[in-house]
Amino acid sequence: MKNLIYFGASLLAAIAVAFLLHNWLASYNDPGYVLIGFGHWSLETSLTVFTVIQVIGFFFLYSFFRLIGVLIRMPSQVAKRRQSIKFNRSQEALIAGLFDAADGNWESAERVLIKHASNSGAPLLHYLTAARAAQSRGALDKRDEYLRKASEQSADNDMTVGLTQAELHLSEHQFEQALQTLGKLHEINPNHGRVLKMMHQAYQHLGDIEAINKLLPSLQEHKIVMEGEVKLLETQTFSRLLKQAAANNDTQEIVACWDEIPRHIRTLPGVANIYFAAMINAGAGADVEAGLIKQLGRYWDATTLALYAMVESENTAKQLQSAEQWLAVYPSDAMLFSVLGRLALKLEQMEKAEQYLLKSLHLEESVDAHQLLGELEQAKGEHDKACANFKRALALASNEVIKQAENISA
Repeated sequence: MKNLIYFGASLLAAIAVAFLLHNWLASYNDPGYVLIGFGHWSLETSLTVFTVIQVIGFFFLYSFFRLIGVLIRMPSQVAKRRQSIKFNRSQEALIAGLFDAADGNWESAERVLIKHASNSGAPLLHYLTAARAAQSRGALDKRDEYLRKASEQSADNDMTVGLTQAELHLSEHQFEQALQTLGKLHEINPNHGRVLKMMHQAYQHLGDIEAINKLLPSLQEHKIVMEGEVKLLETQTFSRLLKQAAANNDTQEIVACWDEIPRHIRTLPGVANIYFAAMINAGAGADVEAGLIKQLGRYWDATTLALYAMVESENTAKQLQSAEQWLAVYPSDAMLFSVLGRLALKLEQMEKAEQYLLKSLHLEESVDAHQLLGELEQAKGEHDKACANFKRALALASNEVIKQAENISA
């Protein structure tokens, strides 16, 4: 329509120009003539007619060549028009696919996205969204196919496809496959926050403590996680490493692992208690006796105190004296009196042990105090009293087990 209007306007303009020229030349008495000769042929006409023919002829020649140009360009214009239509349809399909995916219509989203992906200006988005939809409906083979096609559409150093692939593998608990992808991404960009965080998640699920330990400095340096979370991660990591070393019951391995732990983590009661318990179980309790005293001076902790009582000291009398000094600071600590009773019992100081244990039970009943008091009474030949304390210790232990089970079920 636009071309027809342009042609009509041009024709009217040519006629108007020819008319004006005709009137102008006709205004003269003798407008002149034109003679054209070619070989034996000649053409003679008035200047007025010649001028009008020139104007009209120029218009038709111009229109003819313009038409030829339009015909030559027509195939490419038609192709562009078709491509534009396909592109618009692909954009509409992308929007529809995203809405279907958001509504949980996975099959519909996958179908419409893949159908128009090749004509889209953003095929990567089509394939990645389709991959998520395929995984959501359990079609992992299709998911991998779409991810492969998405990879073909992206550059070698593009992180987008790899991040999506790793995320989908993690959500399906395919941790080793996720780590393969994340390893490649880590080589491309070692400081990428999302890559580091997903690597940590994968290592945590796999229980790879050494890998987590190596990753922690990067997590902290690049502020991937909060400082408090880093400290928690460090605590969990080094606790597991200590437990692994303790399982081998090798004091050298335990000490080597302990020496690698940062100072601010070693002072935490939970981590320190794992180390002390491991050394005591390995038969090297005497080596950590001074460390236990120092730790109790730093953090007064019932578990640490109980571990101190379990140490097979080279000088039990000195061990008891050290513990008795804490009474001045903690005169109402039932656990401390129980520990003092245990140490006095080791030294066969029966009266002192009985006093400490009775004081402990007066402050708070405990399994250990009843058990130790029962052993003391049995050694004295007071079997009825010993039996009563053993029964009470068993009852308390049973109640603790029931409470733990209720907490787990809750």
